[in-house]
Amino acid sequence: MPELPSLETGTMATTLQQLKYCFSLVEYKRRETIEVHIGDTPLGGKNPIRVQSMTTTDTMDTEATVAQSIRMIEAGCEYVRITAPSIKEAENLANIRKALRAKGYNTPLVADIHFTPNAAEIAARLVEKVRINPGNYVDKKRFEVFEYTDAQYNEEIEKIREKFIPFLKICKEYGTAIRIGTNHGSLSDRIINRYGDNPAGMVESALEFLRICEEFNYYNVVLSMKSSNPQVMVQAYRLLVQKLQEENLKPYPLHLGVTEAGDGEDGRIKSATGIGTLLEDGLGDTVRVSLTEEPEFEMPVGRKLATRYDSRAGHPKINALEGGLQQFSPFQYQKRHTQEVANFGKDNVPRVIIDFSQVPDVQMADFKAFGYSYLPALDKWGSNDTASDYVFLGTQPVPFMMPNGLKAIQHQSVWEETKDEAFPYFEHIYAYLDCLKWGHADTYLNFVACRTTDEQDLKDLVAAKINDASIVLVLSTENPHALADLRQFVLGMRAAQINYPVVVRRTYPAALDTETLQIYASTDVGGLLIDGMGDGIMLGLEAWPTEKTAHLEQIKQVNSLSFGILQAARTRMTKTEYISCPSCGRTLFDLQETTAMIRKRTDHLKGVKIGIMGCIVNGPGEMADADYGYVGSGKDRITLYRGQNVVKRSVPTAQAVDQLIELIKEDGRWIDPTLVEV
Repeated sequence: MPELPSLETGTMATTLQQLKYCFSLVEYKRRETIEVHIGDTPLGGKNPIRVQSMTTTDTMDTEATVAQSIRMIEAGCEYVRITAPSIKEAENLANIRKALRAKGYNTPLVADIHFTPNAAEIAARLVEKVRINPGNYVDKKRFEVFEYTDAQYNEEIEKIREKFIPFLKICKEYGTAIRIGTNHGSLSDRIINRYGDNPAGMVESALEFLRICEEFNYYNVVLSMKSSNPQVMVQAYRLLVQKLQEENLKPYPLHLGVTEAGDGEDGRIKSATGIGTLLEDGLGDTVRVSLTEEPEFEMPVGRKLATRYDSRAGHPKINALEGGLQQFSPFQYQKRHTQEVANFGKDNVPRVIIDFSQVPDVQMADFKAFGYSYLPALDKWGSNDTASDYVFLGTQPVPFMMPNGLKAIQHQSVWEETKDEAFPYFEHIYAYLDCLKWGHADTYLNFVACRTTDEQDLKDLVAAKINDASIVLVLSTENPHALADLRQFVLGMRAAQINYPVVVRRTYPAALDTETLQIYASTDVGGLLIDGMGDGIMLGLEAWPTEKTAHLEQIKQVNSLSFGILQAARTRMTKTEYISCPSCGRTLFDLQETTAMIRKRTDHLKGVKIGIMGCIVNGPGEMADADYGYVGSGKDRITLYRGQNVVKRSVPTAQAVDQLIELIKEDGRWIDPTLVEV
């Protein structure tokens, strides 16, 4: 049995020399991989990052599948994946391929296989690439606890060889590529019992198959480590590349994706948080954004993620503090140790600060843009679950009595006149120290700006190191490689034993469309949060709309984005989370309509995670992170889960949502929506 990863992932003992998964933590360079041949569209090597998706039609409906494939291709899809759950669907891939080629479309086709090696062997003769899931290609997941002896474990490995080698030989004969695609939620009992339901188990599940490939000198392989939890997904990919290096296996290309990301804003934020973090590390050769929407809508999102790195090399040099990179935990979440200042740092969840400094003529009704509603008849404030924690007023006065739970921040010169109603903001550590000397700082909470692109700021911070329990740093960067720049600064603070909480402040060009802003911010800030860095978030634009209504609408979007990033990074849960698959030919009901219906009735349940899966392939496997599951089990039939356990089988679709709600009520987690503040 291969050894587990050599890194001490639960400690801060990791050194820079041990980090083999990426070129550098502070300098962008895309990982060098072998080139994999997939039809006329090779992957990896010197090729650009490819964008792909998966059809949602019934594979036996050739006409519908071909039509949808064409829409995907014309939207920019470079590989079209089609499910083949049984032999008949695998055989029909020939008709789909023939029809597409007859219409002049030569985009490579990928067969998606679960549970049925026979279908994989058929598909390997018909399409350019076959995806197999090592967790269910041979092994089964029965949720049983069973300790395998070494002999029993090796017997199971032999079963894998018996099933996999014939398929491998066909792929070698026909020049068919293979994706060994591990899913976090579908690890076998055998893997979980020996390695755990974690990134280490995910990696080993794939390596068992990859070692057989290398034994037969077969290298036309792509690897993936998908999870609906971006934290787990990022850690697994990093660990996979680390293990490839440690075992001297070839540097295979990576297919990146967050499974079951959902739809709308949440789906884009969640996908960008996971995929973007890895792209920042230089990892990834093709991306698939899994949205519960029509597949052609995935392509623009994937393209925006990928093309951001076309000109990333050659960014301004990042000057890391010596020793700052020798303490990092990339394979296991570990929150940076900080002192507690007010409700920042230590064990507190990250806080959200909204920039209201440029809003003209502030009125009580304006605060609704970031979660606070004034009720004149009752003369009181109401708030929702995504109400920001602080509002930055800049040089503006505090316009009225703040809502309970909301605190204002002002530039120090203005704050001097309203000390009891806000907290001060200082432009530099020495500006703070000077005011502190003369009693012009707050005794409880002071916000101090730092800029990574000013080399002197970190040096000044180190030189001025003081034991002050009132400082929260507001950290910003102008470097195009923002995530790495911010990360090196925080690691530099750690090396210097500066334990102030850090609020990450990012501003973006006003010209960015909403989707691009979501993608960029989720990558830059979400990646830091996944690495355990960041005690707050403050997003903004370089120039806000001049028209007030448009300005407030933009603030509303930024506030929603801020909380969405915190939730995607699993650092602060403020709303119901939907782990919904993007649908495919296996789906047994209208997934988009059902997701919308469930969301409409449950989106007020703060922190509850609901998995909505089209079939047994994705559920319960890919809803491993969910509290409740709604899974298609037959025509007009649903199976309901509590966690990983089946509660009700064969529930008629017309009754399933009501029964899901009854299940939530039984557990005491239901809240009457009329009692929730809006």
